[in-house]
Amino acid sequence: MSAAAVAKVQEVREISRVERIGAHSHIRGLGLDDNREPRNVSQGLVGQLKARKAMGVVLDMIKEEKIAGRSVLLAGEPGTGKTAIAMALAQALGSDTPFTCMSGSEIYSLEMSKTEALTQAIRKSIGVRIKEESEIIEGEVVEFQIERPVTGTGSKVGKLTMRTTDMETVYDLGNKMIEALLKEKVLAGDVVTIDVASGKVNKIGRSFTRSRDYDASGPQTRFVQCPEGELQKRKEVVHTVTLHEIDVINSRTHGFLALFSGDTGEIKSEVRDQINCKVSEWREEGKAELLAGVLFIDEVHMLDIECFSFLNRALENEIAPIVITATNRGVTNIRGTNYKSPHGVPLDLLDRMVIIMTQPYSENELEQILKIRAEEEDCEISKDALSILAKISKSTSLRYGIQLITTAHLVCRKRKATEVTVDDVKKVYRLFLDEERSTQLMKEYQKEYMFDHYAMTDADNEEDKLDDSMEVQNDSTSST
Repeated sequence: MSAAAVAKVQEVREISRVERIGAHSHIRGLGLDDNREPRNVSQGLVGQLKARKAMGVVLDMIKEEKIAGRSVLLAGEPGTGKTAIAMALAQALGSDTPFTCMSGSEIYSLEMSKTEALTQAIRKSIGVRIKEESEIIEGEVVEFQIERPVTGTGSKVGKLTMRTTDMETVYDLGNKMIEALLKEKVLAGDVVTIDVASGKVNKIGRSFTRSRDYDASGPQTRFVQCPEGELQKRKEVVHTVTLHEIDVINSRTHGFLALFSGDTGEIKSEVRDQINCKVSEWREEGKAELLAGVLFIDEVHMLDIECFSFLNRALENEIAPIVITATNRGVTNIRGTNYKSPHGVPLDLLDRMVIIMTQPYSENELEQILKIRAEEEDCEISKDALSILAKISKSTSLRYGIQLITTAHLVCRKRKATEVTVDDVKKVYRLFLDEERSTQLMKEYQKEYMFDHYAMTDADNEEDKLDDSMEVQNDSTSST
């Protein structure tokens, strides 16, 4: 009896899965209503009403495919939600629209040229929706039998009984088809589609007639109606791939396996030109259509003048995605030059961009964000502790305040409590310093540090004073 209980506990533990909570895992969308007006708190976003409304206009233009080859710049102070708004746009677009996210410093760590890295990122952000007709068998599985050899060696044979509302047929199965059905875990009562050409099996869901069976079905089980008409029919199948995936598959030196290894290397421009010509032919014949996606470049000021020149030219191409960039810089040097420009972006590229500004959060908005993050991290926090965290975030930074949630929750669990209190927040505030207190501490103990800027500045000042006193003494002796 005890052994059976232990086995049950182990089985439950295997089913449970670990979920990692990311910095923007709480974001579900842009939080707009039907009239594209932003709600104050919705879908994980708080405040930034003007920026979210502007991004809602960009969302409409992307869906209507009217903004390909354009660029948007998200500019604002650190911690004002620029990356969060870009992630919200990705969620609002859905899984069909390609969304590529990269950092400006990422291109310097790759084993390829900077322009090749940008080209691959651009091609990843452009989808091709290919339409083709294929012959499929669609119906509800009535019975699935497998006959194995008595000796244990040899090929398996089986029978599959499928039906629609109008007809029922028995199919003889070979070894390959049986393996495909077993891999998809097809059971009696499942509604499946089988591609006749490739033998691919796709489980659509479970039939409504089996909804009252006493089976252990989870909340993700989908119930569908039994198909109508004939079992074997021709159906239009739509495949969505990116241009980069087509490039890799057609690159002779790498082949399609490079998609799994990630080592694509540099792809020749001739290959890309041929693919562009072929995609254009498919578009004219109505076999395919282009899907302009989004390329998001965070910390865009990290790109140098060569990358900016390449992006400027790439935006003029016929096949180009929507490029959304983000930066927290003011007037600063363009990397690779001695010239200053707003946001560290050259003026000719800045003219092509529409700029969306983000504003600092108020204390009330900070409290709402911290509350959402606490719920995302399964942390129960008292109202007083939440208001103190909001005040800390206002005086330091939002990122520092969010980091204190997890640490305070760990302290709370250490004393075997369920709710984070003010004392827990005070304890972690003393343990972990913010930037201002850390700088103040370094100033107090500046002589103990090596190569400290403040210590060197004080030493320079003392040398200047000594030089000035020496000059005064020399002047007095010369005058006498």
